Amino acid sequence: MLGLRRAVCEILGRAGRSHSDLLSAGRQVVRSQPWIGLRGSPAAAGANLIQIARTHATSSNGGFDSQLDDLPPTLLKEKYDEVQKVEVVNDVVKRLLSLDMASKSDKLKIKIQQLVDKVKISPDDKTSKAVQIAVLTGRIQSFKEHIQMHPKDKANKRKMLMSIDRRKKMLKELRLTRYDTFEHVCKQLNIEYTFPPEYCRHVTKRWQAKKALSLKVYAEVKQQKAEGLINEKTPRRVRPSPVKE
Repeated sequence: MLGLRRAVCEILGRAGRSHSDLLSAGRQVVRSQPWIGLRGSPAAAGANLIQIARTHATSSNGGFDSQLDDLPPTLLKEKYDEVQKVEVVNDVVKRLLSLDMASKSDKLKIKIQQLVDKVKISPDDKTSKAVQIAVLTGRIQSFKEHIQMHPKDKANKRKMLMSIDRRKKMLKELRLTRYDTFEHVCKQLNIEYTFPPEYCRHVTKRWQAKKALSLKVYAEVKQQKAEGLINEKTPRRVRPSPVKE
């Protein structure tokens, strides 16, 4: 795996701007690296190596389902979707401008925009509560997918928890002010809202130990009273206070 990464980096370092330079650089790397074991003619070695690297990059998601899988690869990026001359260019330029060779951040922007289009009130709506909830939903799902692949990434886990808390507060405010919009947002974004408890106490180890000790002492005292080892306390007699003359 490390050798494949080095070979791809060497291709990208040697390659020029044209496609022929990229293929020639790939053929040179294949000749110097016989461990790759590519089949076919040497003329297709560069293209095969690029295809192997691309397949490895797309299949290295750990087997988890992503929210970006439903995006079509022929969809153009966010900056080029309204350009009129895009349909005239050749296939290579179209692939460069489409999601077929786009980064994850570009795909996430388009996915968030699709979620915003489901819940926005008007075409110019960009700051409403529903739009902010849709943006946070896309980011939270992206954080979840990242943490599934990298469970030790504490920084992104903290960002995900902060985003979840922020979205929960917005949903609570939206439920109290505009309940119809709240139902529409939860239905379109597949959010399962759970009502917060009336009383929530932060559980610590010290509180758990004190609670367990108190229950244990209460159970022992109750058992001793039932066995007659402890007599019931008689109420104290209150002495009358002397009357001042």
